Amino acid sequence: MKSQSAATPTGESISEAERVAREHLSIVAIGDENAVKKNVTPDYWNHRSADEPMEARQRGPAGLIATIRWLHRAFADMKFEIHEALNNGDRVVLRVTFSARQIGPFVVHNTPEGDVTDAFPPTGKTFAVFQTHWFTIINGAVAEHDAVRDDLGMAQQLGWVPPKPIFIIKTLILAARERRATRQANAAKALTK
Repeated sequence: MKSQSAATPTGESISEAERVAREHLSIVAIGDENAVKKNVTPDYWNHRSADEPMEARQRGPAGLIATIRWLHRAFADMKFEIHEALNNGDRVVLRVTFSARQIGPFVVHNTPEGDVTDAFPPTGKTFAVFQTHWFTIINGAVAEHDAVRDDLGMAQQLGWVPPKPIFIIKTLILAARERRATRQANAAKALTK
């Protein structure tokens, strides 16, 4: 999948911490799993992973790789357009516009056990919403990530809200399929332990 991220501003010098934070968003947008280990600490933590699959809730590079796979299952043409960056020591804040096109199901796992709580069928539509991403950088790598996102704006632009009757039916069918697939995957993992 071809994706983009905002490049470093021309003619401006940025801190190493900001460079690492910008690189993090680029890695997510492009889906560059090979670059993850260098970009995050071994105990990296994404505070926004609570509504993602259980694999994404783990610490370290494996958690970020699972988040990338989860996002790329749903979205193509991901881009983070960076509008502003703030640096304060080991903290970096990036104010961005996140845009993408929904090509696959967007599945929400919003329980402590990682159960599927919602699943939104692909619409093929694009969206662009404001987000703020917060990073803690330690020894040249991202140790923590948090974000403030406009998920309602995304849902409205993708046609999830307000839902049309046919979309509600598709959503219910998809959620049932995703729950079944998650249960089967968990049962298979339990058998191999």
